Amino acid sequence: MIDPADLETVAGQLGRPPRAARAVAHRCTCGLPDVVETAPRLADGTPFPTLFYLTCPRAASAIGRLEASGLMRTMTTRLQHDPDLAERYRAAYDDYLARRDAIDPLGTSVAAGGMPDRVKCLHVAVAHALAAGPGVNPFGDEALDLLEEWGEAGPCVGQP
Repeated sequence: MIDPADLETVAGQLGRPPRAARAVAHRCTCGLPDVVETAPRLADGTPFPTLFYLTCPRAASAIGRLEASGLMRTMTTRLQHDPDLAERYRAAYDDYLARRDAIDPLGTSVAAGGMPDRVKCLHVAVAHALAAGPGVNPFGDEALDLLEEWGEAGPCVGQP
């Protein structure tokens, strides 16, 4: 269960109430949530396949700049030419589905972010890497290596 103070912080980060937030999956170096784990279904029962949701606006902005640079296209191309990388990304996909299905099986193999065949959203890959830890999502790890520490400037929003 997510603490009400964390929910308030996440709402401030997103500029709206979060949907289906279950728990804080990772905290920034400043101590605030930067990734939440979400329920596989919204309150009305609608499937919501994004298990880990990046909430920190500084991190999201930095990742958006990486996406705009064409990095996702390069990563997707690498999948087609590097069997080891493709295998590790497939394992990340399997990990993502297993974690989501352990909460509530959606009966679908659809994951978020384009896994396992392409990189469609670095925000998802980074959120997965932060929540699961290093070595689980290779593209999330790579993107994190390219980012500056977003919490060094202090909290992204005022704490409740």
